[in-house]
Amino acid sequence: MHELSITQSMLDLVLEQAKNAGAKEVGKINLVLGEMTGVVDRAVQFYFDFLSKGTAAEGAALSFKVIPTTARCRSCAKDFKLGEFDWTCPHCQGNNIEIVGGKELFVESIEVE
Repeated sequence: MHELSITQSMLDLVLEQAKNAGAKEVGKINLVLGEMTGVVDRAVQFYFDFLSKGTAAEGAALSFKVIPTTARCRSCAKDFKLGEFDWTCPHCQGNNIEIVGGKELFVESIEVE
């Protein structure tokens, strides 16, 4: 359900930027979603189709770039993709890690006319 408020905020931002650029129409919106955000791209698309009706973004294509959950081991300084239940470094078997990817949630770019 949090996709509704996220989509509304994204649409507000896109429409403001399009207006500032003097654009009449938004053609494409490129979004970056980290796996850890829990945001479901199909839900964002559903809400976007509803919320954008009657705006300059109506009919715009949404493009999603999904960033995998990655970590950096603080013991050996190597990066690795985290498994769903295994957060152990595959290089040194350490478990002192920091999350370095997968929490992203932003509009990367918009294409306007």
